[in-house]
Amino acid sequence: MNDRTHLSIRMNTELHDKFQYVAAYEGRSMSGQILYLMLTAVREFEKEHGPIVLEKTE
Repeated sequence: MNDRTHLSIRMNTELHDKFQYVAAYEGRSMSGQILYLMLTAVREFEKEHGPIVLEKTE
């Protein structure tokens, strides 16, 4: 069972290069930095609004 999915993001070259710099500074890959930011956003949302309950789809 595969519980991973893919997300593609379009951005201009300047943002890409700056984000790559930030990720490297933090010791992460760009993908790792995006995951870190997403997890942080979800944690903050749930802290303010309570747990997100997802319906199971089959």
